[in-house]
Amino acid sequence: MEAFTIKEKEIYIGDFRVQELAEKYGTPTYIYNEQRIRENFRRAFSAFSSHYPNFKFFYAVKACNNPAIVSILKQEGAGIDAASVNEILLAKSLGLDGENVMFSGNFLSSEDIQRGVESGVIFNLDDISLLPRVLKYCTPEILSFRVNPGHGKSNVGDFVTNAGPKAKFGLHPDQVTEAYRKAKAAGIKRFGVHMMTGSCVTEPEYFALVTKLLMEIIGKSARELNIEFDFIDIGGGLGIPYRENEAHLDIEKTAELVASTFKDAVERYGMTPPRLMMEPARYFVGDAGIVLGKVHAIKHSYSKIIGTDIGMNILVRPAFYGAYHNILFNGRIDDPVEVCGLCGQLCENTDFWIKERKFPKTVLEGDLLVATDAGAYGFGMSYQYNGRLRPAEVLVNGKESYLIRPRETFEDMVRNTSIPEHLLK
Repeated sequence: MEAFTIKEKEIYIGDFRVQELAEKYGTPTYIYNEQRIRENFRRAFSAFSSHYPNFKFFYAVKACNNPAIVSILKQEGAGIDAASVNEILLAKSLGLDGENVMFSGNFLSSEDIQRGVESGVIFNLDDISLLPRVLKYCTPEILSFRVNPGHGKSNVGDFVTNAGPKAKFGLHPDQVTEAYRKAKAAGIKRFGVHMMTGSCVTEPEYFALVTKLLMEIIGKSARELNIEFDFIDIGGGLGIPYRENEAHLDIEKTAELVASTFKDAVERYGMTPPRLMMEPARYFVGDAGIVLGKVHAIKHSYSKIIGTDIGMNILVRPAFYGAYHNILFNGRIDDPVEVCGLCGQLCENTDFWIKERKFPKTVLEGDLLVATDAGAYGFGMSYQYNGRLRPAEVLVNGKESYLIRPRETFEDMVRNTSIPEHLLK
């Protein structure tokens, strides 16, 4: 099933018409389809575990950190990839701890390091310079380094190409052996390794390529230092199509190619077979979420502009790095189209986030619209601006819907602020 369906021009999420959901929860609202999240996870896990049984997914919680969404993936068997101490605390609040949590922060403060060490989760170091800073607090039982294999790819754009010479993440390949040498000399007994694979990649062959690059780097280090790896985490990057003409990732082929490449390298370097891990997020939640909004005004000026309550503070990806989201108007499916623009309500021209696209000529004020594939890096990147507040989040499971985060209010906007007494006179 898809996250949404269309019946007689009406858009449905689960068994609910979006009109019903708008009447109950208002707009703008993020809506997630629980069944789609579970299907996405099970499809990917089945593919990888069938080719390499000692396999585990960690969910990169930064993509969508609502505790209800995280709980779905926890039930399915995922661990948590945390990019900050607060994401570690979120995992712990949901009962995930120890080696079910990977801490992969970068450019960490001393407080980050201390709290990360004290948390008892797997510490994944982004740079060799962090090792002595970690050792000031303790000698971890298990330690991982993030490696930049020198090659990266993104189907979203250069801003989210997370590996390669222009990325900020990970050790240079020439530093890897020395990093593990120092860790071993410090008394660390168990090791893992990690990389950032890419972002929203839909070509199976790419995942095999970067897996091979990583295994060549760490295979040599393992042989030279006589160390074994408990796990090898090849990152996330499993992509989804955002445009209608884009192909879906062949997850079965991806898993087969990665597992074959991985097993060949393990055998070639004489390694004890480690656990294979990945940390996707977009693949699980991206196409399971939509933003439901409303048309509030239509302007005829230099061009026709449809004004909605889905501003760049609600869905920032298009304004931030030119990302694409399909837009559907409820009740207007397959109507005659014309070229016009679409914007939000912010006093920023960047909020004019679609300048020219074909939309139905029949759109009217009060119509509902849906921005698709918004489950990843949607609400998590929303923000307050112009007094426009963050939206509600709703989870749909068949015939049931649940408010999993209320819409912000003015009181939320000014909460935790204070005015010095002299300014009140």
